[in-house]
Amino acid sequence: MLITFKTEAHAGVTMFGDVAKSMLKKMGHSGTIPGAILAEDVPEYLNRLTKAMSAGSSNVQATKNAWDDQSVSEQSRATPLIELLKAAAEQECNVRWDQAGTTEPGISI
Repeated sequence: MLITFKTEAHAGVTMFGDVAKSMLKKMGHSGTIPGAILAEDVPEYLNRLTKAMSAGSSNVQATKNAWDDQSVSEQSRATPLIELLKAAAEQECNVRWDQAGTTEPGISI
């Protein structure tokens, strides 16, 4: 399953479902899909994710999946989502996510 995060302020970001759920939980969200964050709450969720990624940088955790045999750090996977949240916070936009369609535009992680 793929999950796409969307906001009016940034291109969509698509992630593998398990990675997306992990990022949502690091932000303090329940991890439900579909879901959304109101514009006024985006800065707090961004702060939580940024702190979680900073805390985890000393303990680099790699995620492997069936599609590639190279490890990608959690920090690397979080970067596009962090950029999306920053853009949404700056422009005071809501953020939403749902299962990606088969022809979903955006950045694949």
